[in-house]
Amino acid sequence: MPRRYLAMWFPFLPTDRLRREGRVPASGAPADAPLVVFATVRNALRLVDCDQRAVSLGLTRDLTLADARARIPSLLAIEAEPEADAALLGRLAAFCDRFTPLVALDLPHGLMLDITGCAHLFGGEAELQAAIGRWMRAGGLSHRAAIAGTPEAAHALSRYGGGGVVPPGEEEARLRPLPVAALELAPETVIALSRAGLRTLADLAERPSFTLSARFGEDLATRLRRTLGHEDARITPLRPPPACVVERHFAEPMLDSEGLAEVVARLIAEAARVLELRGEGGRAFEVSFFRSDGAVRRLTVETGRPSRDAAAILRLWRERIDTLADPLDPGFGFDAVRLAVPICEPLGETQASLDRRAVEDEAVADLVDRLVTRFGRDRVLRFVAQDTHHPVRAAKAMSAAMPAAMSAALPASISAWPTPEPDEPPTRPLQLFEPPQPVEALAEVPDGPPIRFRWRRLIHDVARAEGPERIAPEWWRDGSCEPMRDYYRVEDAQGRRFWLFRVGFHEPGQDPPRWFLHGLFA
Repeated sequence: MPRRYLAMWFPFLPTDRLRREGRVPASGAPADAPLVVFATVRNALRLVDCDQRAVSLGLTRDLTLADARARIPSLLAIEAEPEADAALLGRLAAFCDRFTPLVALDLPHGLMLDITGCAHLFGGEAELQAAIGRWMRAGGLSHRAAIAGTPEAAHALSRYGGGGVVPPGEEEARLRPLPVAALELAPETVIALSRAGLRTLADLAERPSFTLSARFGEDLATRLRRTLGHEDARITPLRPPPACVVERHFAEPMLDSEGLAEVVARLIAEAARVLELRGEGGRAFEVSFFRSDGAVRRLTVETGRPSRDAAAILRLWRERIDTLADPLDPGFGFDAVRLAVPICEPLGETQASLDRRAVEDEAVADLVDRLVTRFGRDRVLRFVAQDTHHPVRAAKAMSAAMPAAMSAALPASISAWPTPEPDEPPTRPLQLFEPPQPVEALAEVPDGPPIRFRWRRLIHDVARAEGPERIAPEWWRDGSCEPMRDYYRVEDAQGRRFWLFRVGFHEPGQDPPRWFLHGLFA
């Protein structure tokens, strides 16, 4: 199937946004006063955008604000707000997600949609373009749209050719009359082409490609091929396409919360059947609610393991709804609901073990999923072992809901927990002091274990000691000045176990070694 792209251009986006927000006309200004947006460019206040009325009066971008006011005294000028314009464009991209999951920005002030395989759901390409046009006009946004076989062709047609729908394979015939400015080359390149008598895409298409590349660079030839439909460069969508998508569109906006919950339950069941046919399970389930006023609300639930259990996913979804600080507001109703599974992993049929450990593991995993849904993924953590001998760095906290696909991308320092020897005491204490606490210790021999030490004004007589375990510093992290440590596991006469270490050695002319308590065994 040939690729099809829909380009939308909003030529008056900043001024349309100001009118949508009710910021014009200003008090005392006539209702039909031309509106411009200005910013500081090259040490002067210059126009960066004009509305349709200002353009019809001869104002253009890059004109100084003083010249514009001299020409039109009733001019209404507002300082540019590029962040607000970008936010509006982002909301428009989210709105267009109801038509196709492949939506990208087409700067400046434009969107690019990959509608391959989607147009027939709306009655065809012309009907889809008309439907989007009705939405945009209802929102007070002037726009121009075009559909073609490559993003560059649709872009050029929407901004330089008046828009429309180009049948597959007819891009070159439709775009040949366009000016070379449609390639959006550097200004000096456009001037050089005009001086050479090459003013349209047809003039360039009649020249050998290698000649154009040798004179103006390979970029010109590449842009020409893509604009004329001979080469397709896929777009990079704002949101990666999910592995599984199911959705419902409503003939009339839905306001009933119970009916909406029933729709979500059916979508979850449908997604579970699709995943079962693929032999996969989902790790994240995102429900998108598309309101009739263009707003989009997305809610996500995550699982600690691949799952396609519709009942369990539905319980997590209800838990997520109950914990919302900002309740789901239908506004004037929802037009569509989409369930996407962005992360999928292989999931085969499982067989319960005879010792019921599998049942216990499932119960723990379900508990983790509910806690993550209620409190957030950053508040439910688990520990993973680090490939290091440094006691403080031996474990790292990470989200309990992190998918295995993301865990695989973690640094190579992540390793498996060490397995203790049977009937042997633990080699590391459960409680560590950070920083280690200094103690006064007395050793029988200079480099031997302590026989007595004082900690928190209490004297402990050592009954048993094991060591030393020498841990060298990680010079690539701590530098070469960090001293080595000799660790000892000791037990006092009352049976309490401590983890001590010594820094330094007994050497003539050097300071005596120091002792520290680093942890307590249970």
